[in-house]
Order: sequence, then structure tokens, then C-alpha cells
Amino acid sequence: MNRTEKASIVADVRERLARLPNVYLTDFTGLKVKQVTDLRRRFRQAGFEYLVVKNTLAQRALVEAKIEGLREPFAGPTGWVFAADAIAAAKVIADFQKEAESFQVKAGLVDGRAITPAEAKALAKLPSRPELLSQLAGAFQAPLQMFLGAANGLLYQWVGALEALRSQRSEAA
Repeated sequence: MNRTEKASIVADVRERLARLPNVYLTDFTGLKVKQVTDLRRRFRQAGFEYLVVKNTLAQRALVEAKIEGLREPFAGPTGWVFAADAIAAAKVIADFQKEAESFQVKAGLVDGRAITPAEAKALAKLPSRPELLSQLAGAFQAPLQMFLGAANGLLYQWVGALEALRSQRSEAA
């Protein structure tokens, strides 16, 4: 590879790092071609980018992007997962790890903070963004429903009291 090709690859990785704030570094040793193809398809369907780059070029891109914390995990083949949603990417990785146990997360970068493989597994167990939003909407809706139920009950009691008063007066007359 000549200098211009290397510079182009470094610039591409640096641009992806700037554009997508969440990165997972993975070890794909032992995967068969069919498994890697399946993995790339899953990432593409989820809207993530998967890239394999020489470690020295990746380290240069990290230096140029001024990103700390991801300097150590560069030993052996390293696949980069670039994602906008860290939790969704962690879920895809965790699902694939169930099928291919040799596929491992080496490290990650979530919103500028370096994470360990254990933290990546913990992220995969969190609810997704739509699930969290629906839980939040339910939390806002529950007190309102309880208030409306209580107000409705008071209204029925008031109507019942008026009906009892009307029937009492009609009997007295």
C-alpha cells in the first residue's frame, strides 16, 4: 500500500470517528467467511458500519482525531463497528456472540468515553431507545389516568347523591 492509500484510509477512519460517536473494537479471529458476511449484513441492516483496518493505520487515525482510551486493544485482527446508537450496536454484537462465541469485543468508545468488554455487555442488556421512550410516556400517563379515575369517581358519587336527594324529595312531596 502506498502513502496516499494509507492517508486515505486514515482520513476515512478519522471522518467516521467524527461522524459516529460510538465505536466498538472487535476480535473476529476464528470466524468463517459465512459468519463474517452474516455479521456485516446484520450491521448494515441496523444502520451501522463495520470496517477492518490495519492496526497501525487505526492508531494513526485515533491520534489525529485526538481520541484517548483506545490505544491498547490493538493486537491481532480488529474490526471496527461505528454506530450512532451505542445500545442498539451492543445488542447486535451480543446477539451475534450467542452464535459465534469466538467473536469478542476488545474495547469500545461510547460518546467519547472508553468502555470495557464487560460494560459493552451491560449496554446490551439495557432497553432500546424506543422502549425507554415508551416507558417514559407510561410514567407520565399513569398519574394522569389515576387523577381522571379519581375525578370520575367523585363525579359519580356527586350524581348519586343528587339522585338520592331528588328521590327523597319526590317521596316527601
